[in-house]
Amino acid sequence: MTVAELKKMARQIRRDIIEMTHAAGSGHPGGSLSATDFVTALYFHKLRHHPDDPCWEGRDRVIFSKGHVAPVLYAALARSGYFPCAEYASLRQYGANLQGHPCNCTPGVEVGTGSLGQGLSVIVGMALAAKLDGRDNLFYCVNGDGEMQEGQIWEALMAAGHFKLDRVLTFIDYNGLQIDGEVEKVMGIAPLADKLRAFRWHVAEVDGHDMQSLVDVLDEFPRGDGRPVAIIGHTIKGKGVSFMENQAGWHGKAPNDEEYAKAMAELAGED
Repeated sequence: MTVAELKKMARQIRRDIIEMTHAAGSGHPGGSLSATDFVTALYFHKLRHHPDDPCWEGRDRVIFSKGHVAPVLYAALARSGYFPCAEYASLRQYGANLQGHPCNCTPGVEVGTGSLGQGLSVIVGMALAAKLDGRDNLFYCVNGDGEMQEGQIWEALMAAGHFKLDRVLTFIDYNGLQIDGEVEKVMGIAPLADKLRAFRWHVAEVDGHDMQSLVDVLDEFPRGDGRPVAIIGHTIKGKGVSFMENQAGWHGKAPNDEEYAKAMAELAGED
């Protein structure tokens, strides 16, 4: 896809997120909307995968460590062809494929996530096994900024740097907000880039809503220099829906009928 086409897809995925969470009456639209542009660039520009064969050995692996943003993952999977968009209506229903947090019963989901802080450890383990086996898969993780407060994250960062897992890339959705408010007030993580570099990571800081920047940094991966890659994406929680933007309350709240109509109207425009 061209950058213009990726922007158009990102707008569609944002509509899908609103559609899903409104239908479910629950969910996490704020963080899903902030991660949308990176997820779009990853799935529709960079990722090596076969939606018609989700277990293909040569596929790249993706883990959403911040599993509560399942709506953006499901939208990317459906739009890629893993399952019909009609399944959106089943989000968070008991027994459905689209659970409230990713579950490996869903085509295209590698590992069940939702308890924060664990996904990066899993992707590091996968990457280390692939390195020992001489395989060339790439490994991607989507982390939240609040999640960076967890100790297990830093153990995984240390291990990836030590074992020179330069086929690992994590996108840190740095929207500055978590369920309890501002990240820096709950437990500050700054200076994040300096800390990551000290753990032997290559760090790129980008506007997480600038599609060209996201494409460019993904095109540079893997770098082949022995360092895993961290993309710090400076984003806006609720991006694309005016009344959700920069509002911590939309971490775990679904739009009502009136809010749904307003959000969909805002997302109906052309890029």
